[in-house]
Amino acid sequence: MKKTVLSFTLMSALLLSACQTNDPAQSDEKSSESALTQSSEAVSESASTESSESQADSSEAKKDETQPQEYTYRVNPDTFVIEPLNDGDDTKVALLTFDDAPDEHAVEIATKMKEINAPAVFFINGMYIESDEGKEKLKEIYDMGFEIGNHTQTHADLSSISPEEQREEILKTNELIYETIGVKPRFFRAPFGINTDTSAEVIAEEDMVFMNWTYGYDWEPEYQDAAALTDIMLHTEYLGDGANLLMHDRAWTNEAAVDIAEGLKDQGYTLIDPALIESPESEGSNE
Repeated sequence: MKKTVLSFTLMSALLLSACQTNDPAQSDEKSSESALTQSSEAVSESASTESSESQADSSEAKKDETQPQEYTYRVNPDTFVIEPLNDGDDTKVALLTFDDAPDEHAVEIATKMKEINAPAVFFINGMYIESDEGKEKLKEIYDMGFEIGNHTQTHADLSSISPEEQREEILKTNELIYETIGVKPRFFRAPFGINTDTSAEVIAEEDMVFMNWTYGYDWEPEYQDAAALTDIMLHTEYLGDGANLLMHDRAWTNEAAVDIAEGLKDQGYTLIDPALIESPESEGSNE
């Protein structure tokens, strides 16, 4: 088809040139120039069209990538187990979470989890992202595809401070996270698992979800060793369907994280993508 169009263009150019001059030499020269110009324009127009179509396809692909996934799981508000929303969905799932990030080891933990395709939530203390260095660490973790949660500003026991201070602890961290990565956290985890009436009010206002945990050990002295921590995390009586594993930004947890994640897989657990866990829709969420 392209050859036919170009041939027709060439013939038209030759005829038009012949009508405009009686000099055979000039006629041949102008005909060639005209044909080459129009041929070049046709090729350029075709290339431009193909480029536009390619850009449109690329934009559409990126748009598809940013569409929120359908929620298929939820956090049980009483037990904090991860449960399927639909009958027939996999129940043998486990969620990896890391608190007190990004202190010293969170970026390395995230890198290791990314390498073995182990999704997780990193719960952020706002005090760690007040500096440029902390902000860069958070960006690195987020850019690797990990869910970011709120773990308060200073890791305070919410039950020991005033309602105004509790609000500040939660809202300031939300603001810092949003300023850094452009997304507001969907999940909130209170330090020590201690929630209050005030924190419940703030979480509701912010369209967030409480996420405590079902078990964790890495803050206990006897498990501040990679081998001991791996063993208890994989063999505790609390490991079961929907397990919500609490871990921290600590050196021994960093050493054990891969073995824990791989050990769960070996036992038949699917490491749940937090993007599949239900939360209220709010500005900045799932964007």
